[in-house]
Amino acid sequence: MDYGNYLDRLHTQAGAFQLDAYASVLEAGRDLSLIRLTLPGARELVITAGFHGEEPAGPLTLLEHLPEIAEAARAADVGLRIYPCINPSGFERGTRYNASGEKPNNDFLRYEVAPGEWKGELAHGEAFLRHVLYDGGPKETKALRAELERFPAPAAALDLHQDAALPGSCTYAYFFGERAPYVRLMEAGGAHAQVARSMMVDEGIYSDPDGLIVFHDGSVTDYYWRRGVKWVAALETTTRTPMPQCHAINLGWVLGFIELAAGR
Repeated sequence: MDYGNYLDRLHTQAGAFQLDAYASVLEAGRDLSLIRLTLPGARELVITAGFHGEEPAGPLTLLEHLPEIAEAARAADVGLRIYPCINPSGFERGTRYNASGEKPNNDFLRYEVAPGEWKGELAHGEAFLRHVLYDGGPKETKALRAELERFPAPAAALDLHQDAALPGSCTYAYFFGERAPYVRLMEAGGAHAQVARSMMVDEGIYSDPDGLIVFHDGSVTDYYWRRGVKWVAALETTTRTPMPQCHAINLGWVLGFIELAAGR
């Protein structure tokens, strides 16, 4: 989808949301606005989507279901801060990375695992000395990182992704903290796509029997966990999952996270 058309539709769908550009990036000679949608409420949920351009379901779910999401948030007195399409040039081209070939994902944190030795990802159970906010990375990541640092930590944070590598129609999630609510959300998502249980989803990374994974990878999810956010997850659906099913799974998690942010 042309990003200009996406923004036009976003403005049309925004309704009660305030829509602002928090930054802009120059890609392939074009100045592309990076958009934030906000809705006031007592406790805040942050939603991010569209880090990878070949993963369109997140940005499209948010676009199609903004009115329903707003209604649920207002009923629960939950504030929303939504970044619906973080990598606009990749989204427009259907490519994983941006038009410059940069990788606008992760690059929020770095871990010192030994004196002077820094890593962006921790192996399972790997100890570390400290973590710091990273100051490099792609332009979209820099812009979002600076934006998120301006605000207090929210009550909950959800990142919407897709998996272009796994075959078939399935779903799984990365999470931190108490697992029971995520198990319920995964089971509900299983009505629309197979839950990827006990499966290798990336090199050396396996889901557990509930389709859940703990992985400190320097991503926005990891960043918010290190900031003390109680409810943090990155949801995955495969790109081979039909879009209506992706929307149903994504929306179920968004509505579930509104409830978690509300303390219910």
